[in-house]
Amino acid sequence: MTTVAPALPSPGELVGPLIGDERITTTGTHHAHIYPATGQPNMTVALAGHTEIDRAVTVARDAQRQWATLTVDRRRDVLIGLADLVHEHLGELTELNVHDYAVPVSFAGTAQMLEQFLRYFAGYVDKPHGSSSPVSNSFDVNIVEREPYGVVGVIAPWNGSLVVAASCVAPALAAGNAVVFKPSELAPLAALRFGELCLEAGLPPGLVNIVPAGPEGGDLLVRHPGIRKIHFTGGGATARAVLKAATENLTPVVTELGGKSANIIFDDADLDAAVTLSAHQGPLMQSGQSCACASRILVHSSVYDAFAEKFLAVIGSARIGDPLDPTVNFGPVISEAAADRIVGTIDQAVSEGAGELLTGGQRLGGELAQGYYIAPTVFGNVDNASQLAQVETFGPVVSLIRFTEDADAIRIANDTPYGLNAFIHTRDLLRAHRVTKHLEAGSVWINQLSRISPQGPYGGYKQSGFGRTGGVDGLHEFMQVKNVRVGVG
Repeated sequence: MTTVAPALPSPGELVGPLIGDERITTTGTHHAHIYPATGQPNMTVALAGHTEIDRAVTVARDAQRQWATLTVDRRRDVLIGLADLVHEHLGELTELNVHDYAVPVSFAGTAQMLEQFLRYFAGYVDKPHGSSSPVSNSFDVNIVEREPYGVVGVIAPWNGSLVVAASCVAPALAAGNAVVFKPSELAPLAALRFGELCLEAGLPPGLVNIVPAGPEGGDLLVRHPGIRKIHFTGGGATARAVLKAATENLTPVVTELGGKSANIIFDDADLDAAVTLSAHQGPLMQSGQSCACASRILVHSSVYDAFAEKFLAVIGSARIGDPLDPTVNFGPVISEAAADRIVGTIDQAVSEGAGELLTGGQRLGGELAQGYYIAPTVFGNVDNASQLAQVETFGPVVSLIRFTEDADAIRIANDTPYGLNAFIHTRDLLRAHRVTKHLEAGSVWINQLSRISPQGPYGGYKQSGFGRTGGVDGLHEFMQVKNVRVGVG
């Protein structure tokens, strides 16, 4: 990894929207950004409001027209150059990501993901996007073209600004669009630096605008008549508000939402590997603050006790502390409010008898008391009908659930409103394929983690959203279809 000394903000420093080639800090509303590991402010964020959102859409429209004047080989090369520049700044982007929301640096691999997606979608710029076909009762020439929407709005959650830049901004640019990108006010730093790299790489100013904002700014972006499509990543409640606001201009929306993913441990699984992967994909990775968190661990009764013993040992050995320490693999949650909510969920589960609290369940004190640290928490023998198993916690809390037959595992796995990911651990490939066919999830990961790649379409079933990122499906989300028919007499 290339190491570049990051230009981190100092306490009290203002950071603000990047619109065109100008950084703006004179907006009407400011947000004091708190570093979750210490509970102390590390910068002030100037939030985009009506003036900034409108200006961003205006300059994006002009930049998109300029982008369209470049030949496909030139656009391809510019995006490859951007990927090269991201590679040169991997260290900086990674550290900025840590300062955004205190994800341990040992898990902060999203800068590499951004580089990979840029390279992949740059390769699509000069490839055929359309087709032609004969038509009934005629010898006319029938052409099906794919064209950009124009200006698209991309709304990212605080826990994945670079992930969304990779999975949404990269294909949007490759498809020929301009982007107004709204990172959360809770995590704007890495996204703003990415915007600067876009300028350094030679993208037209305004082709990528970064507008940190809260819910009000997101609502303004969705309702703006100049936005031709919205991609939203976040929670279900906010998604409903986004969809409602989008009806004002009938703006199409793609959503990638939450999950309550099932992680199925069959009796023939490699238990040591399954334990390690389950700990990482469950409470440890981003402290469970991930839509891909495998928070429901379904374990065959014959190996339940052995799995639970090994799993608790791995959880108990987690290195908790400074997110910038590369040996640390568990950090804080995003805020005081989130910590209170998660502890409240744990207390409610205990009081309702949803399961047996095996470990964790409390805020961590001592040297970590000022940060928002919650001990990795595991419940055993959980009732899948409980709130604990049905409602997304978005924190380091997982449930162990017993099953006896394959059909039981499938039924329990699907018994949730969500359908983003599912995980299977087995040595039996036929069983894996057979069970996969019945799982209601957009992605199924067999004997591995959720490894999102630019080649694989990613998205949800049911209340986990609709539409896809990644692969040609992800590219087509940012293109609209035009039919051209040429009469030949």
